[in-house]
Amino acid sequence: MRHRTLGGTGVGAIGLGAMPLSIEGRPDEARALATVHAALDAGVTLLDTADSYHLPGDGPGHNERLVARALATYGGDTTGVLVAAKGGRGRPADGSWTVNGSPSHLRAAAEASLKRLGVEAIGLYQLHKPDPAVPFEESVGALRDLLDEGKIRLAGLSNTDADQILRARAILGDRLVSVQNQYSPAVRDSDAELRLCAELGLAFLPWSPLGGISHSSLDGPSRLESTPFGAFRAIARERGTTPQRVCLAWLLSLSPTVIPIPGASRPETIRDSAQAADLLLDAEELALLEASTRHAD
Repeated sequence: MRHRTLGGTGVGAIGLGAMPLSIEGRPDEARALATVHAALDAGVTLLDTADSYHLPGDGPGHNERLVARALATYGGDTTGVLVAAKGGRGRPADGSWTVNGSPSHLRAAAEASLKRLGVEAIGLYQLHKPDPAVPFEESVGALRDLLDEGKIRLAGLSNTDADQILRARAILGDRLVSVQNQYSPAVRDSDAELRLCAELGLAFLPWSPLGGISHSSLDGPSRLESTPFGAFRAIARERGTTPQRVCLAWLLSLSPTVIPIPGASRPETIRDSAQAADLLLDAEELALLEASTRHAD
């Protein structure tokens, strides 16, 4: 797999969003572990997790423990794998997503994640979402303290805007290495953040990158034909590939700092996504896809 740079480290151009392995509709553990192992086999070296990826009302950490078990039971070399954890959100029994960006919570969450992952320092630790009840600089200051103490090696943000990225960079300097926002053909609200990350050399990690183009239609008729995203399926048909790979290849074309993290709950799904790293679209195809996604907006 081709590589891209995240915090001075080379990682596979396609990552794995591990959330589907732990929330509602999650697979059994055997399939979940097989999915992570398939990702590693395919050259994926960025695994994205969070303490809040669990069933509503359960204790935190299901996904982190799962990722740790997958790495421990993998038969190959895992020294190049970067685990990206997140803290600052919760999942109470009602199924909602809460936010807690207080420094004390982030410190406790990071220390708990350290134990669950079984590492001396978390490779990349991300503020999951800014907390409107806590001054943003205080939340980022907690990341700075964790960096200074060696409990995390790199810091990132998630669900943030351009102004917050600049404010965090003023505090963290070059130890801020990534921004993870929702971005897909259907959701392009973070164009400004994507461009800013490219200017600053920060990795931009689109979550839910296949929004509007589900892997559930890999092998059969697709509703894509009658949507603004029909161009993805048309190009896929001409190339003898899948719309999902075309989508991820399009995302990779937007900036050399983009590293999509598609979710997966089956080995075959992440294997398909991983192959997008080697799919290069030509200028005519990219223009068609750009027009398609802009029309969708």
